[in-house]
Amino acid sequence: MEDFSDFVGLSRTTVSKYFNDPNSVRKNTRSAIEAALKKSDFRPSMFAVNLNRRRSNILGVIIPNSTDPFYMALTRLIELIANEAGFLAFVLSSDGRAEMEDQAIQTFRSMNIAGAIIAPLGVQSHHRILAELGASIPLIYVDSPLDQTSSFVGTDNRQSFRLIVDYLCRSGEPPCYFAMPLVNNNASARQEAYVEAMHQFKMTPRIVPVADARSWDFEKFGYDEATRILKAGGFPTKTVLCANDRVAFGVLGAAFQLGLKVGHGADCDLRVAGHDDHPLSRYACPPITTVAQNYNEIGRLAIELLLERLDEKSSAKRGEARILLNAELMLRSSA
Repeated sequence: MEDFSDFVGLSRTTVSKYFNDPNSVRKNTRSAIEAALKKSDFRPSMFAVNLNRRRSNILGVIIPNSTDPFYMALTRLIELIANEAGFLAFVLSSDGRAEMEDQAIQTFRSMNIAGAIIAPLGVQSHHRILAELGASIPLIYVDSPLDQTSSFVGTDNRQSFRLIVDYLCRSGEPPCYFAMPLVNNNASARQEAYVEAMHQFKMTPRIVPVADARSWDFEKFGYDEATRILKAGGFPTKTVLCANDRVAFGVLGAAFQLGLKVGHGADCDLRVAGHDDHPLSRYACPPITTVAQNYNEIGRLAIELLLERLDEKSSAKRGEARILLNAELMLRSSA
């Protein structure tokens, strides 16, 4: 910056003022700087500029799986709204590993980020490191809450499971529950929500015993475990409620390979339902009955809550907020 200031023949303060806001300097000054930029090809380092600020314009986003359509939709909207508000959102993936989550946090600390949105691993997360980050900057959790007190935006699992359990009990044999791998707090929260809903409708919960896994490859987990269960005598009921749609994809694949018909009818061997409304759920064979999370609303509320916390005039940054959104029942031919 000093070299460029000498090159253009202006003070560093004036040049810095231009880079912060080109319209803040006089037209002649702006023209001189822009002409010098073309000659020198100088570009200020965004990271150096942000490190030198009291508060940067960089926001950090950490997700556990960059290929999952839920997180892709979530981060797309976060990036869009952040950009409109004058912030740059950087997305890093923890790849389902606690050490990668820690590394992402350290990377964002070195970038002097203003705030962060994190979909935590939960059971695997190092809570102390996340707590230290939350003490230094505004931090919003999405998808799976880290605990019961931190700011969080996500789906109300109790409402969503009450909704689908009610439908499955009214429309056929009550459902057994096929869990997801224990990768975050949603795994336990959804199972608890299923049990609570079954009790509420005066039904006996039936949890399908599955392997103790930590893999994010939900489809393979569902396929392998469903194949094992079906070959060993089958599920405890003819209605299988999966913890998420990606597990349900695996169950559908296993049923197909074993010659079983999935659907809602007297000639069907199984009913299979899921949770989330994965973008491909409607194109599965058969299309999956599920409950839809509002991906866009989760992303919108999370970034708006973070921006509100960053607003120095707002009092919201001093409190915690928990926003739980209702899910919508999507009736399709798998159940």
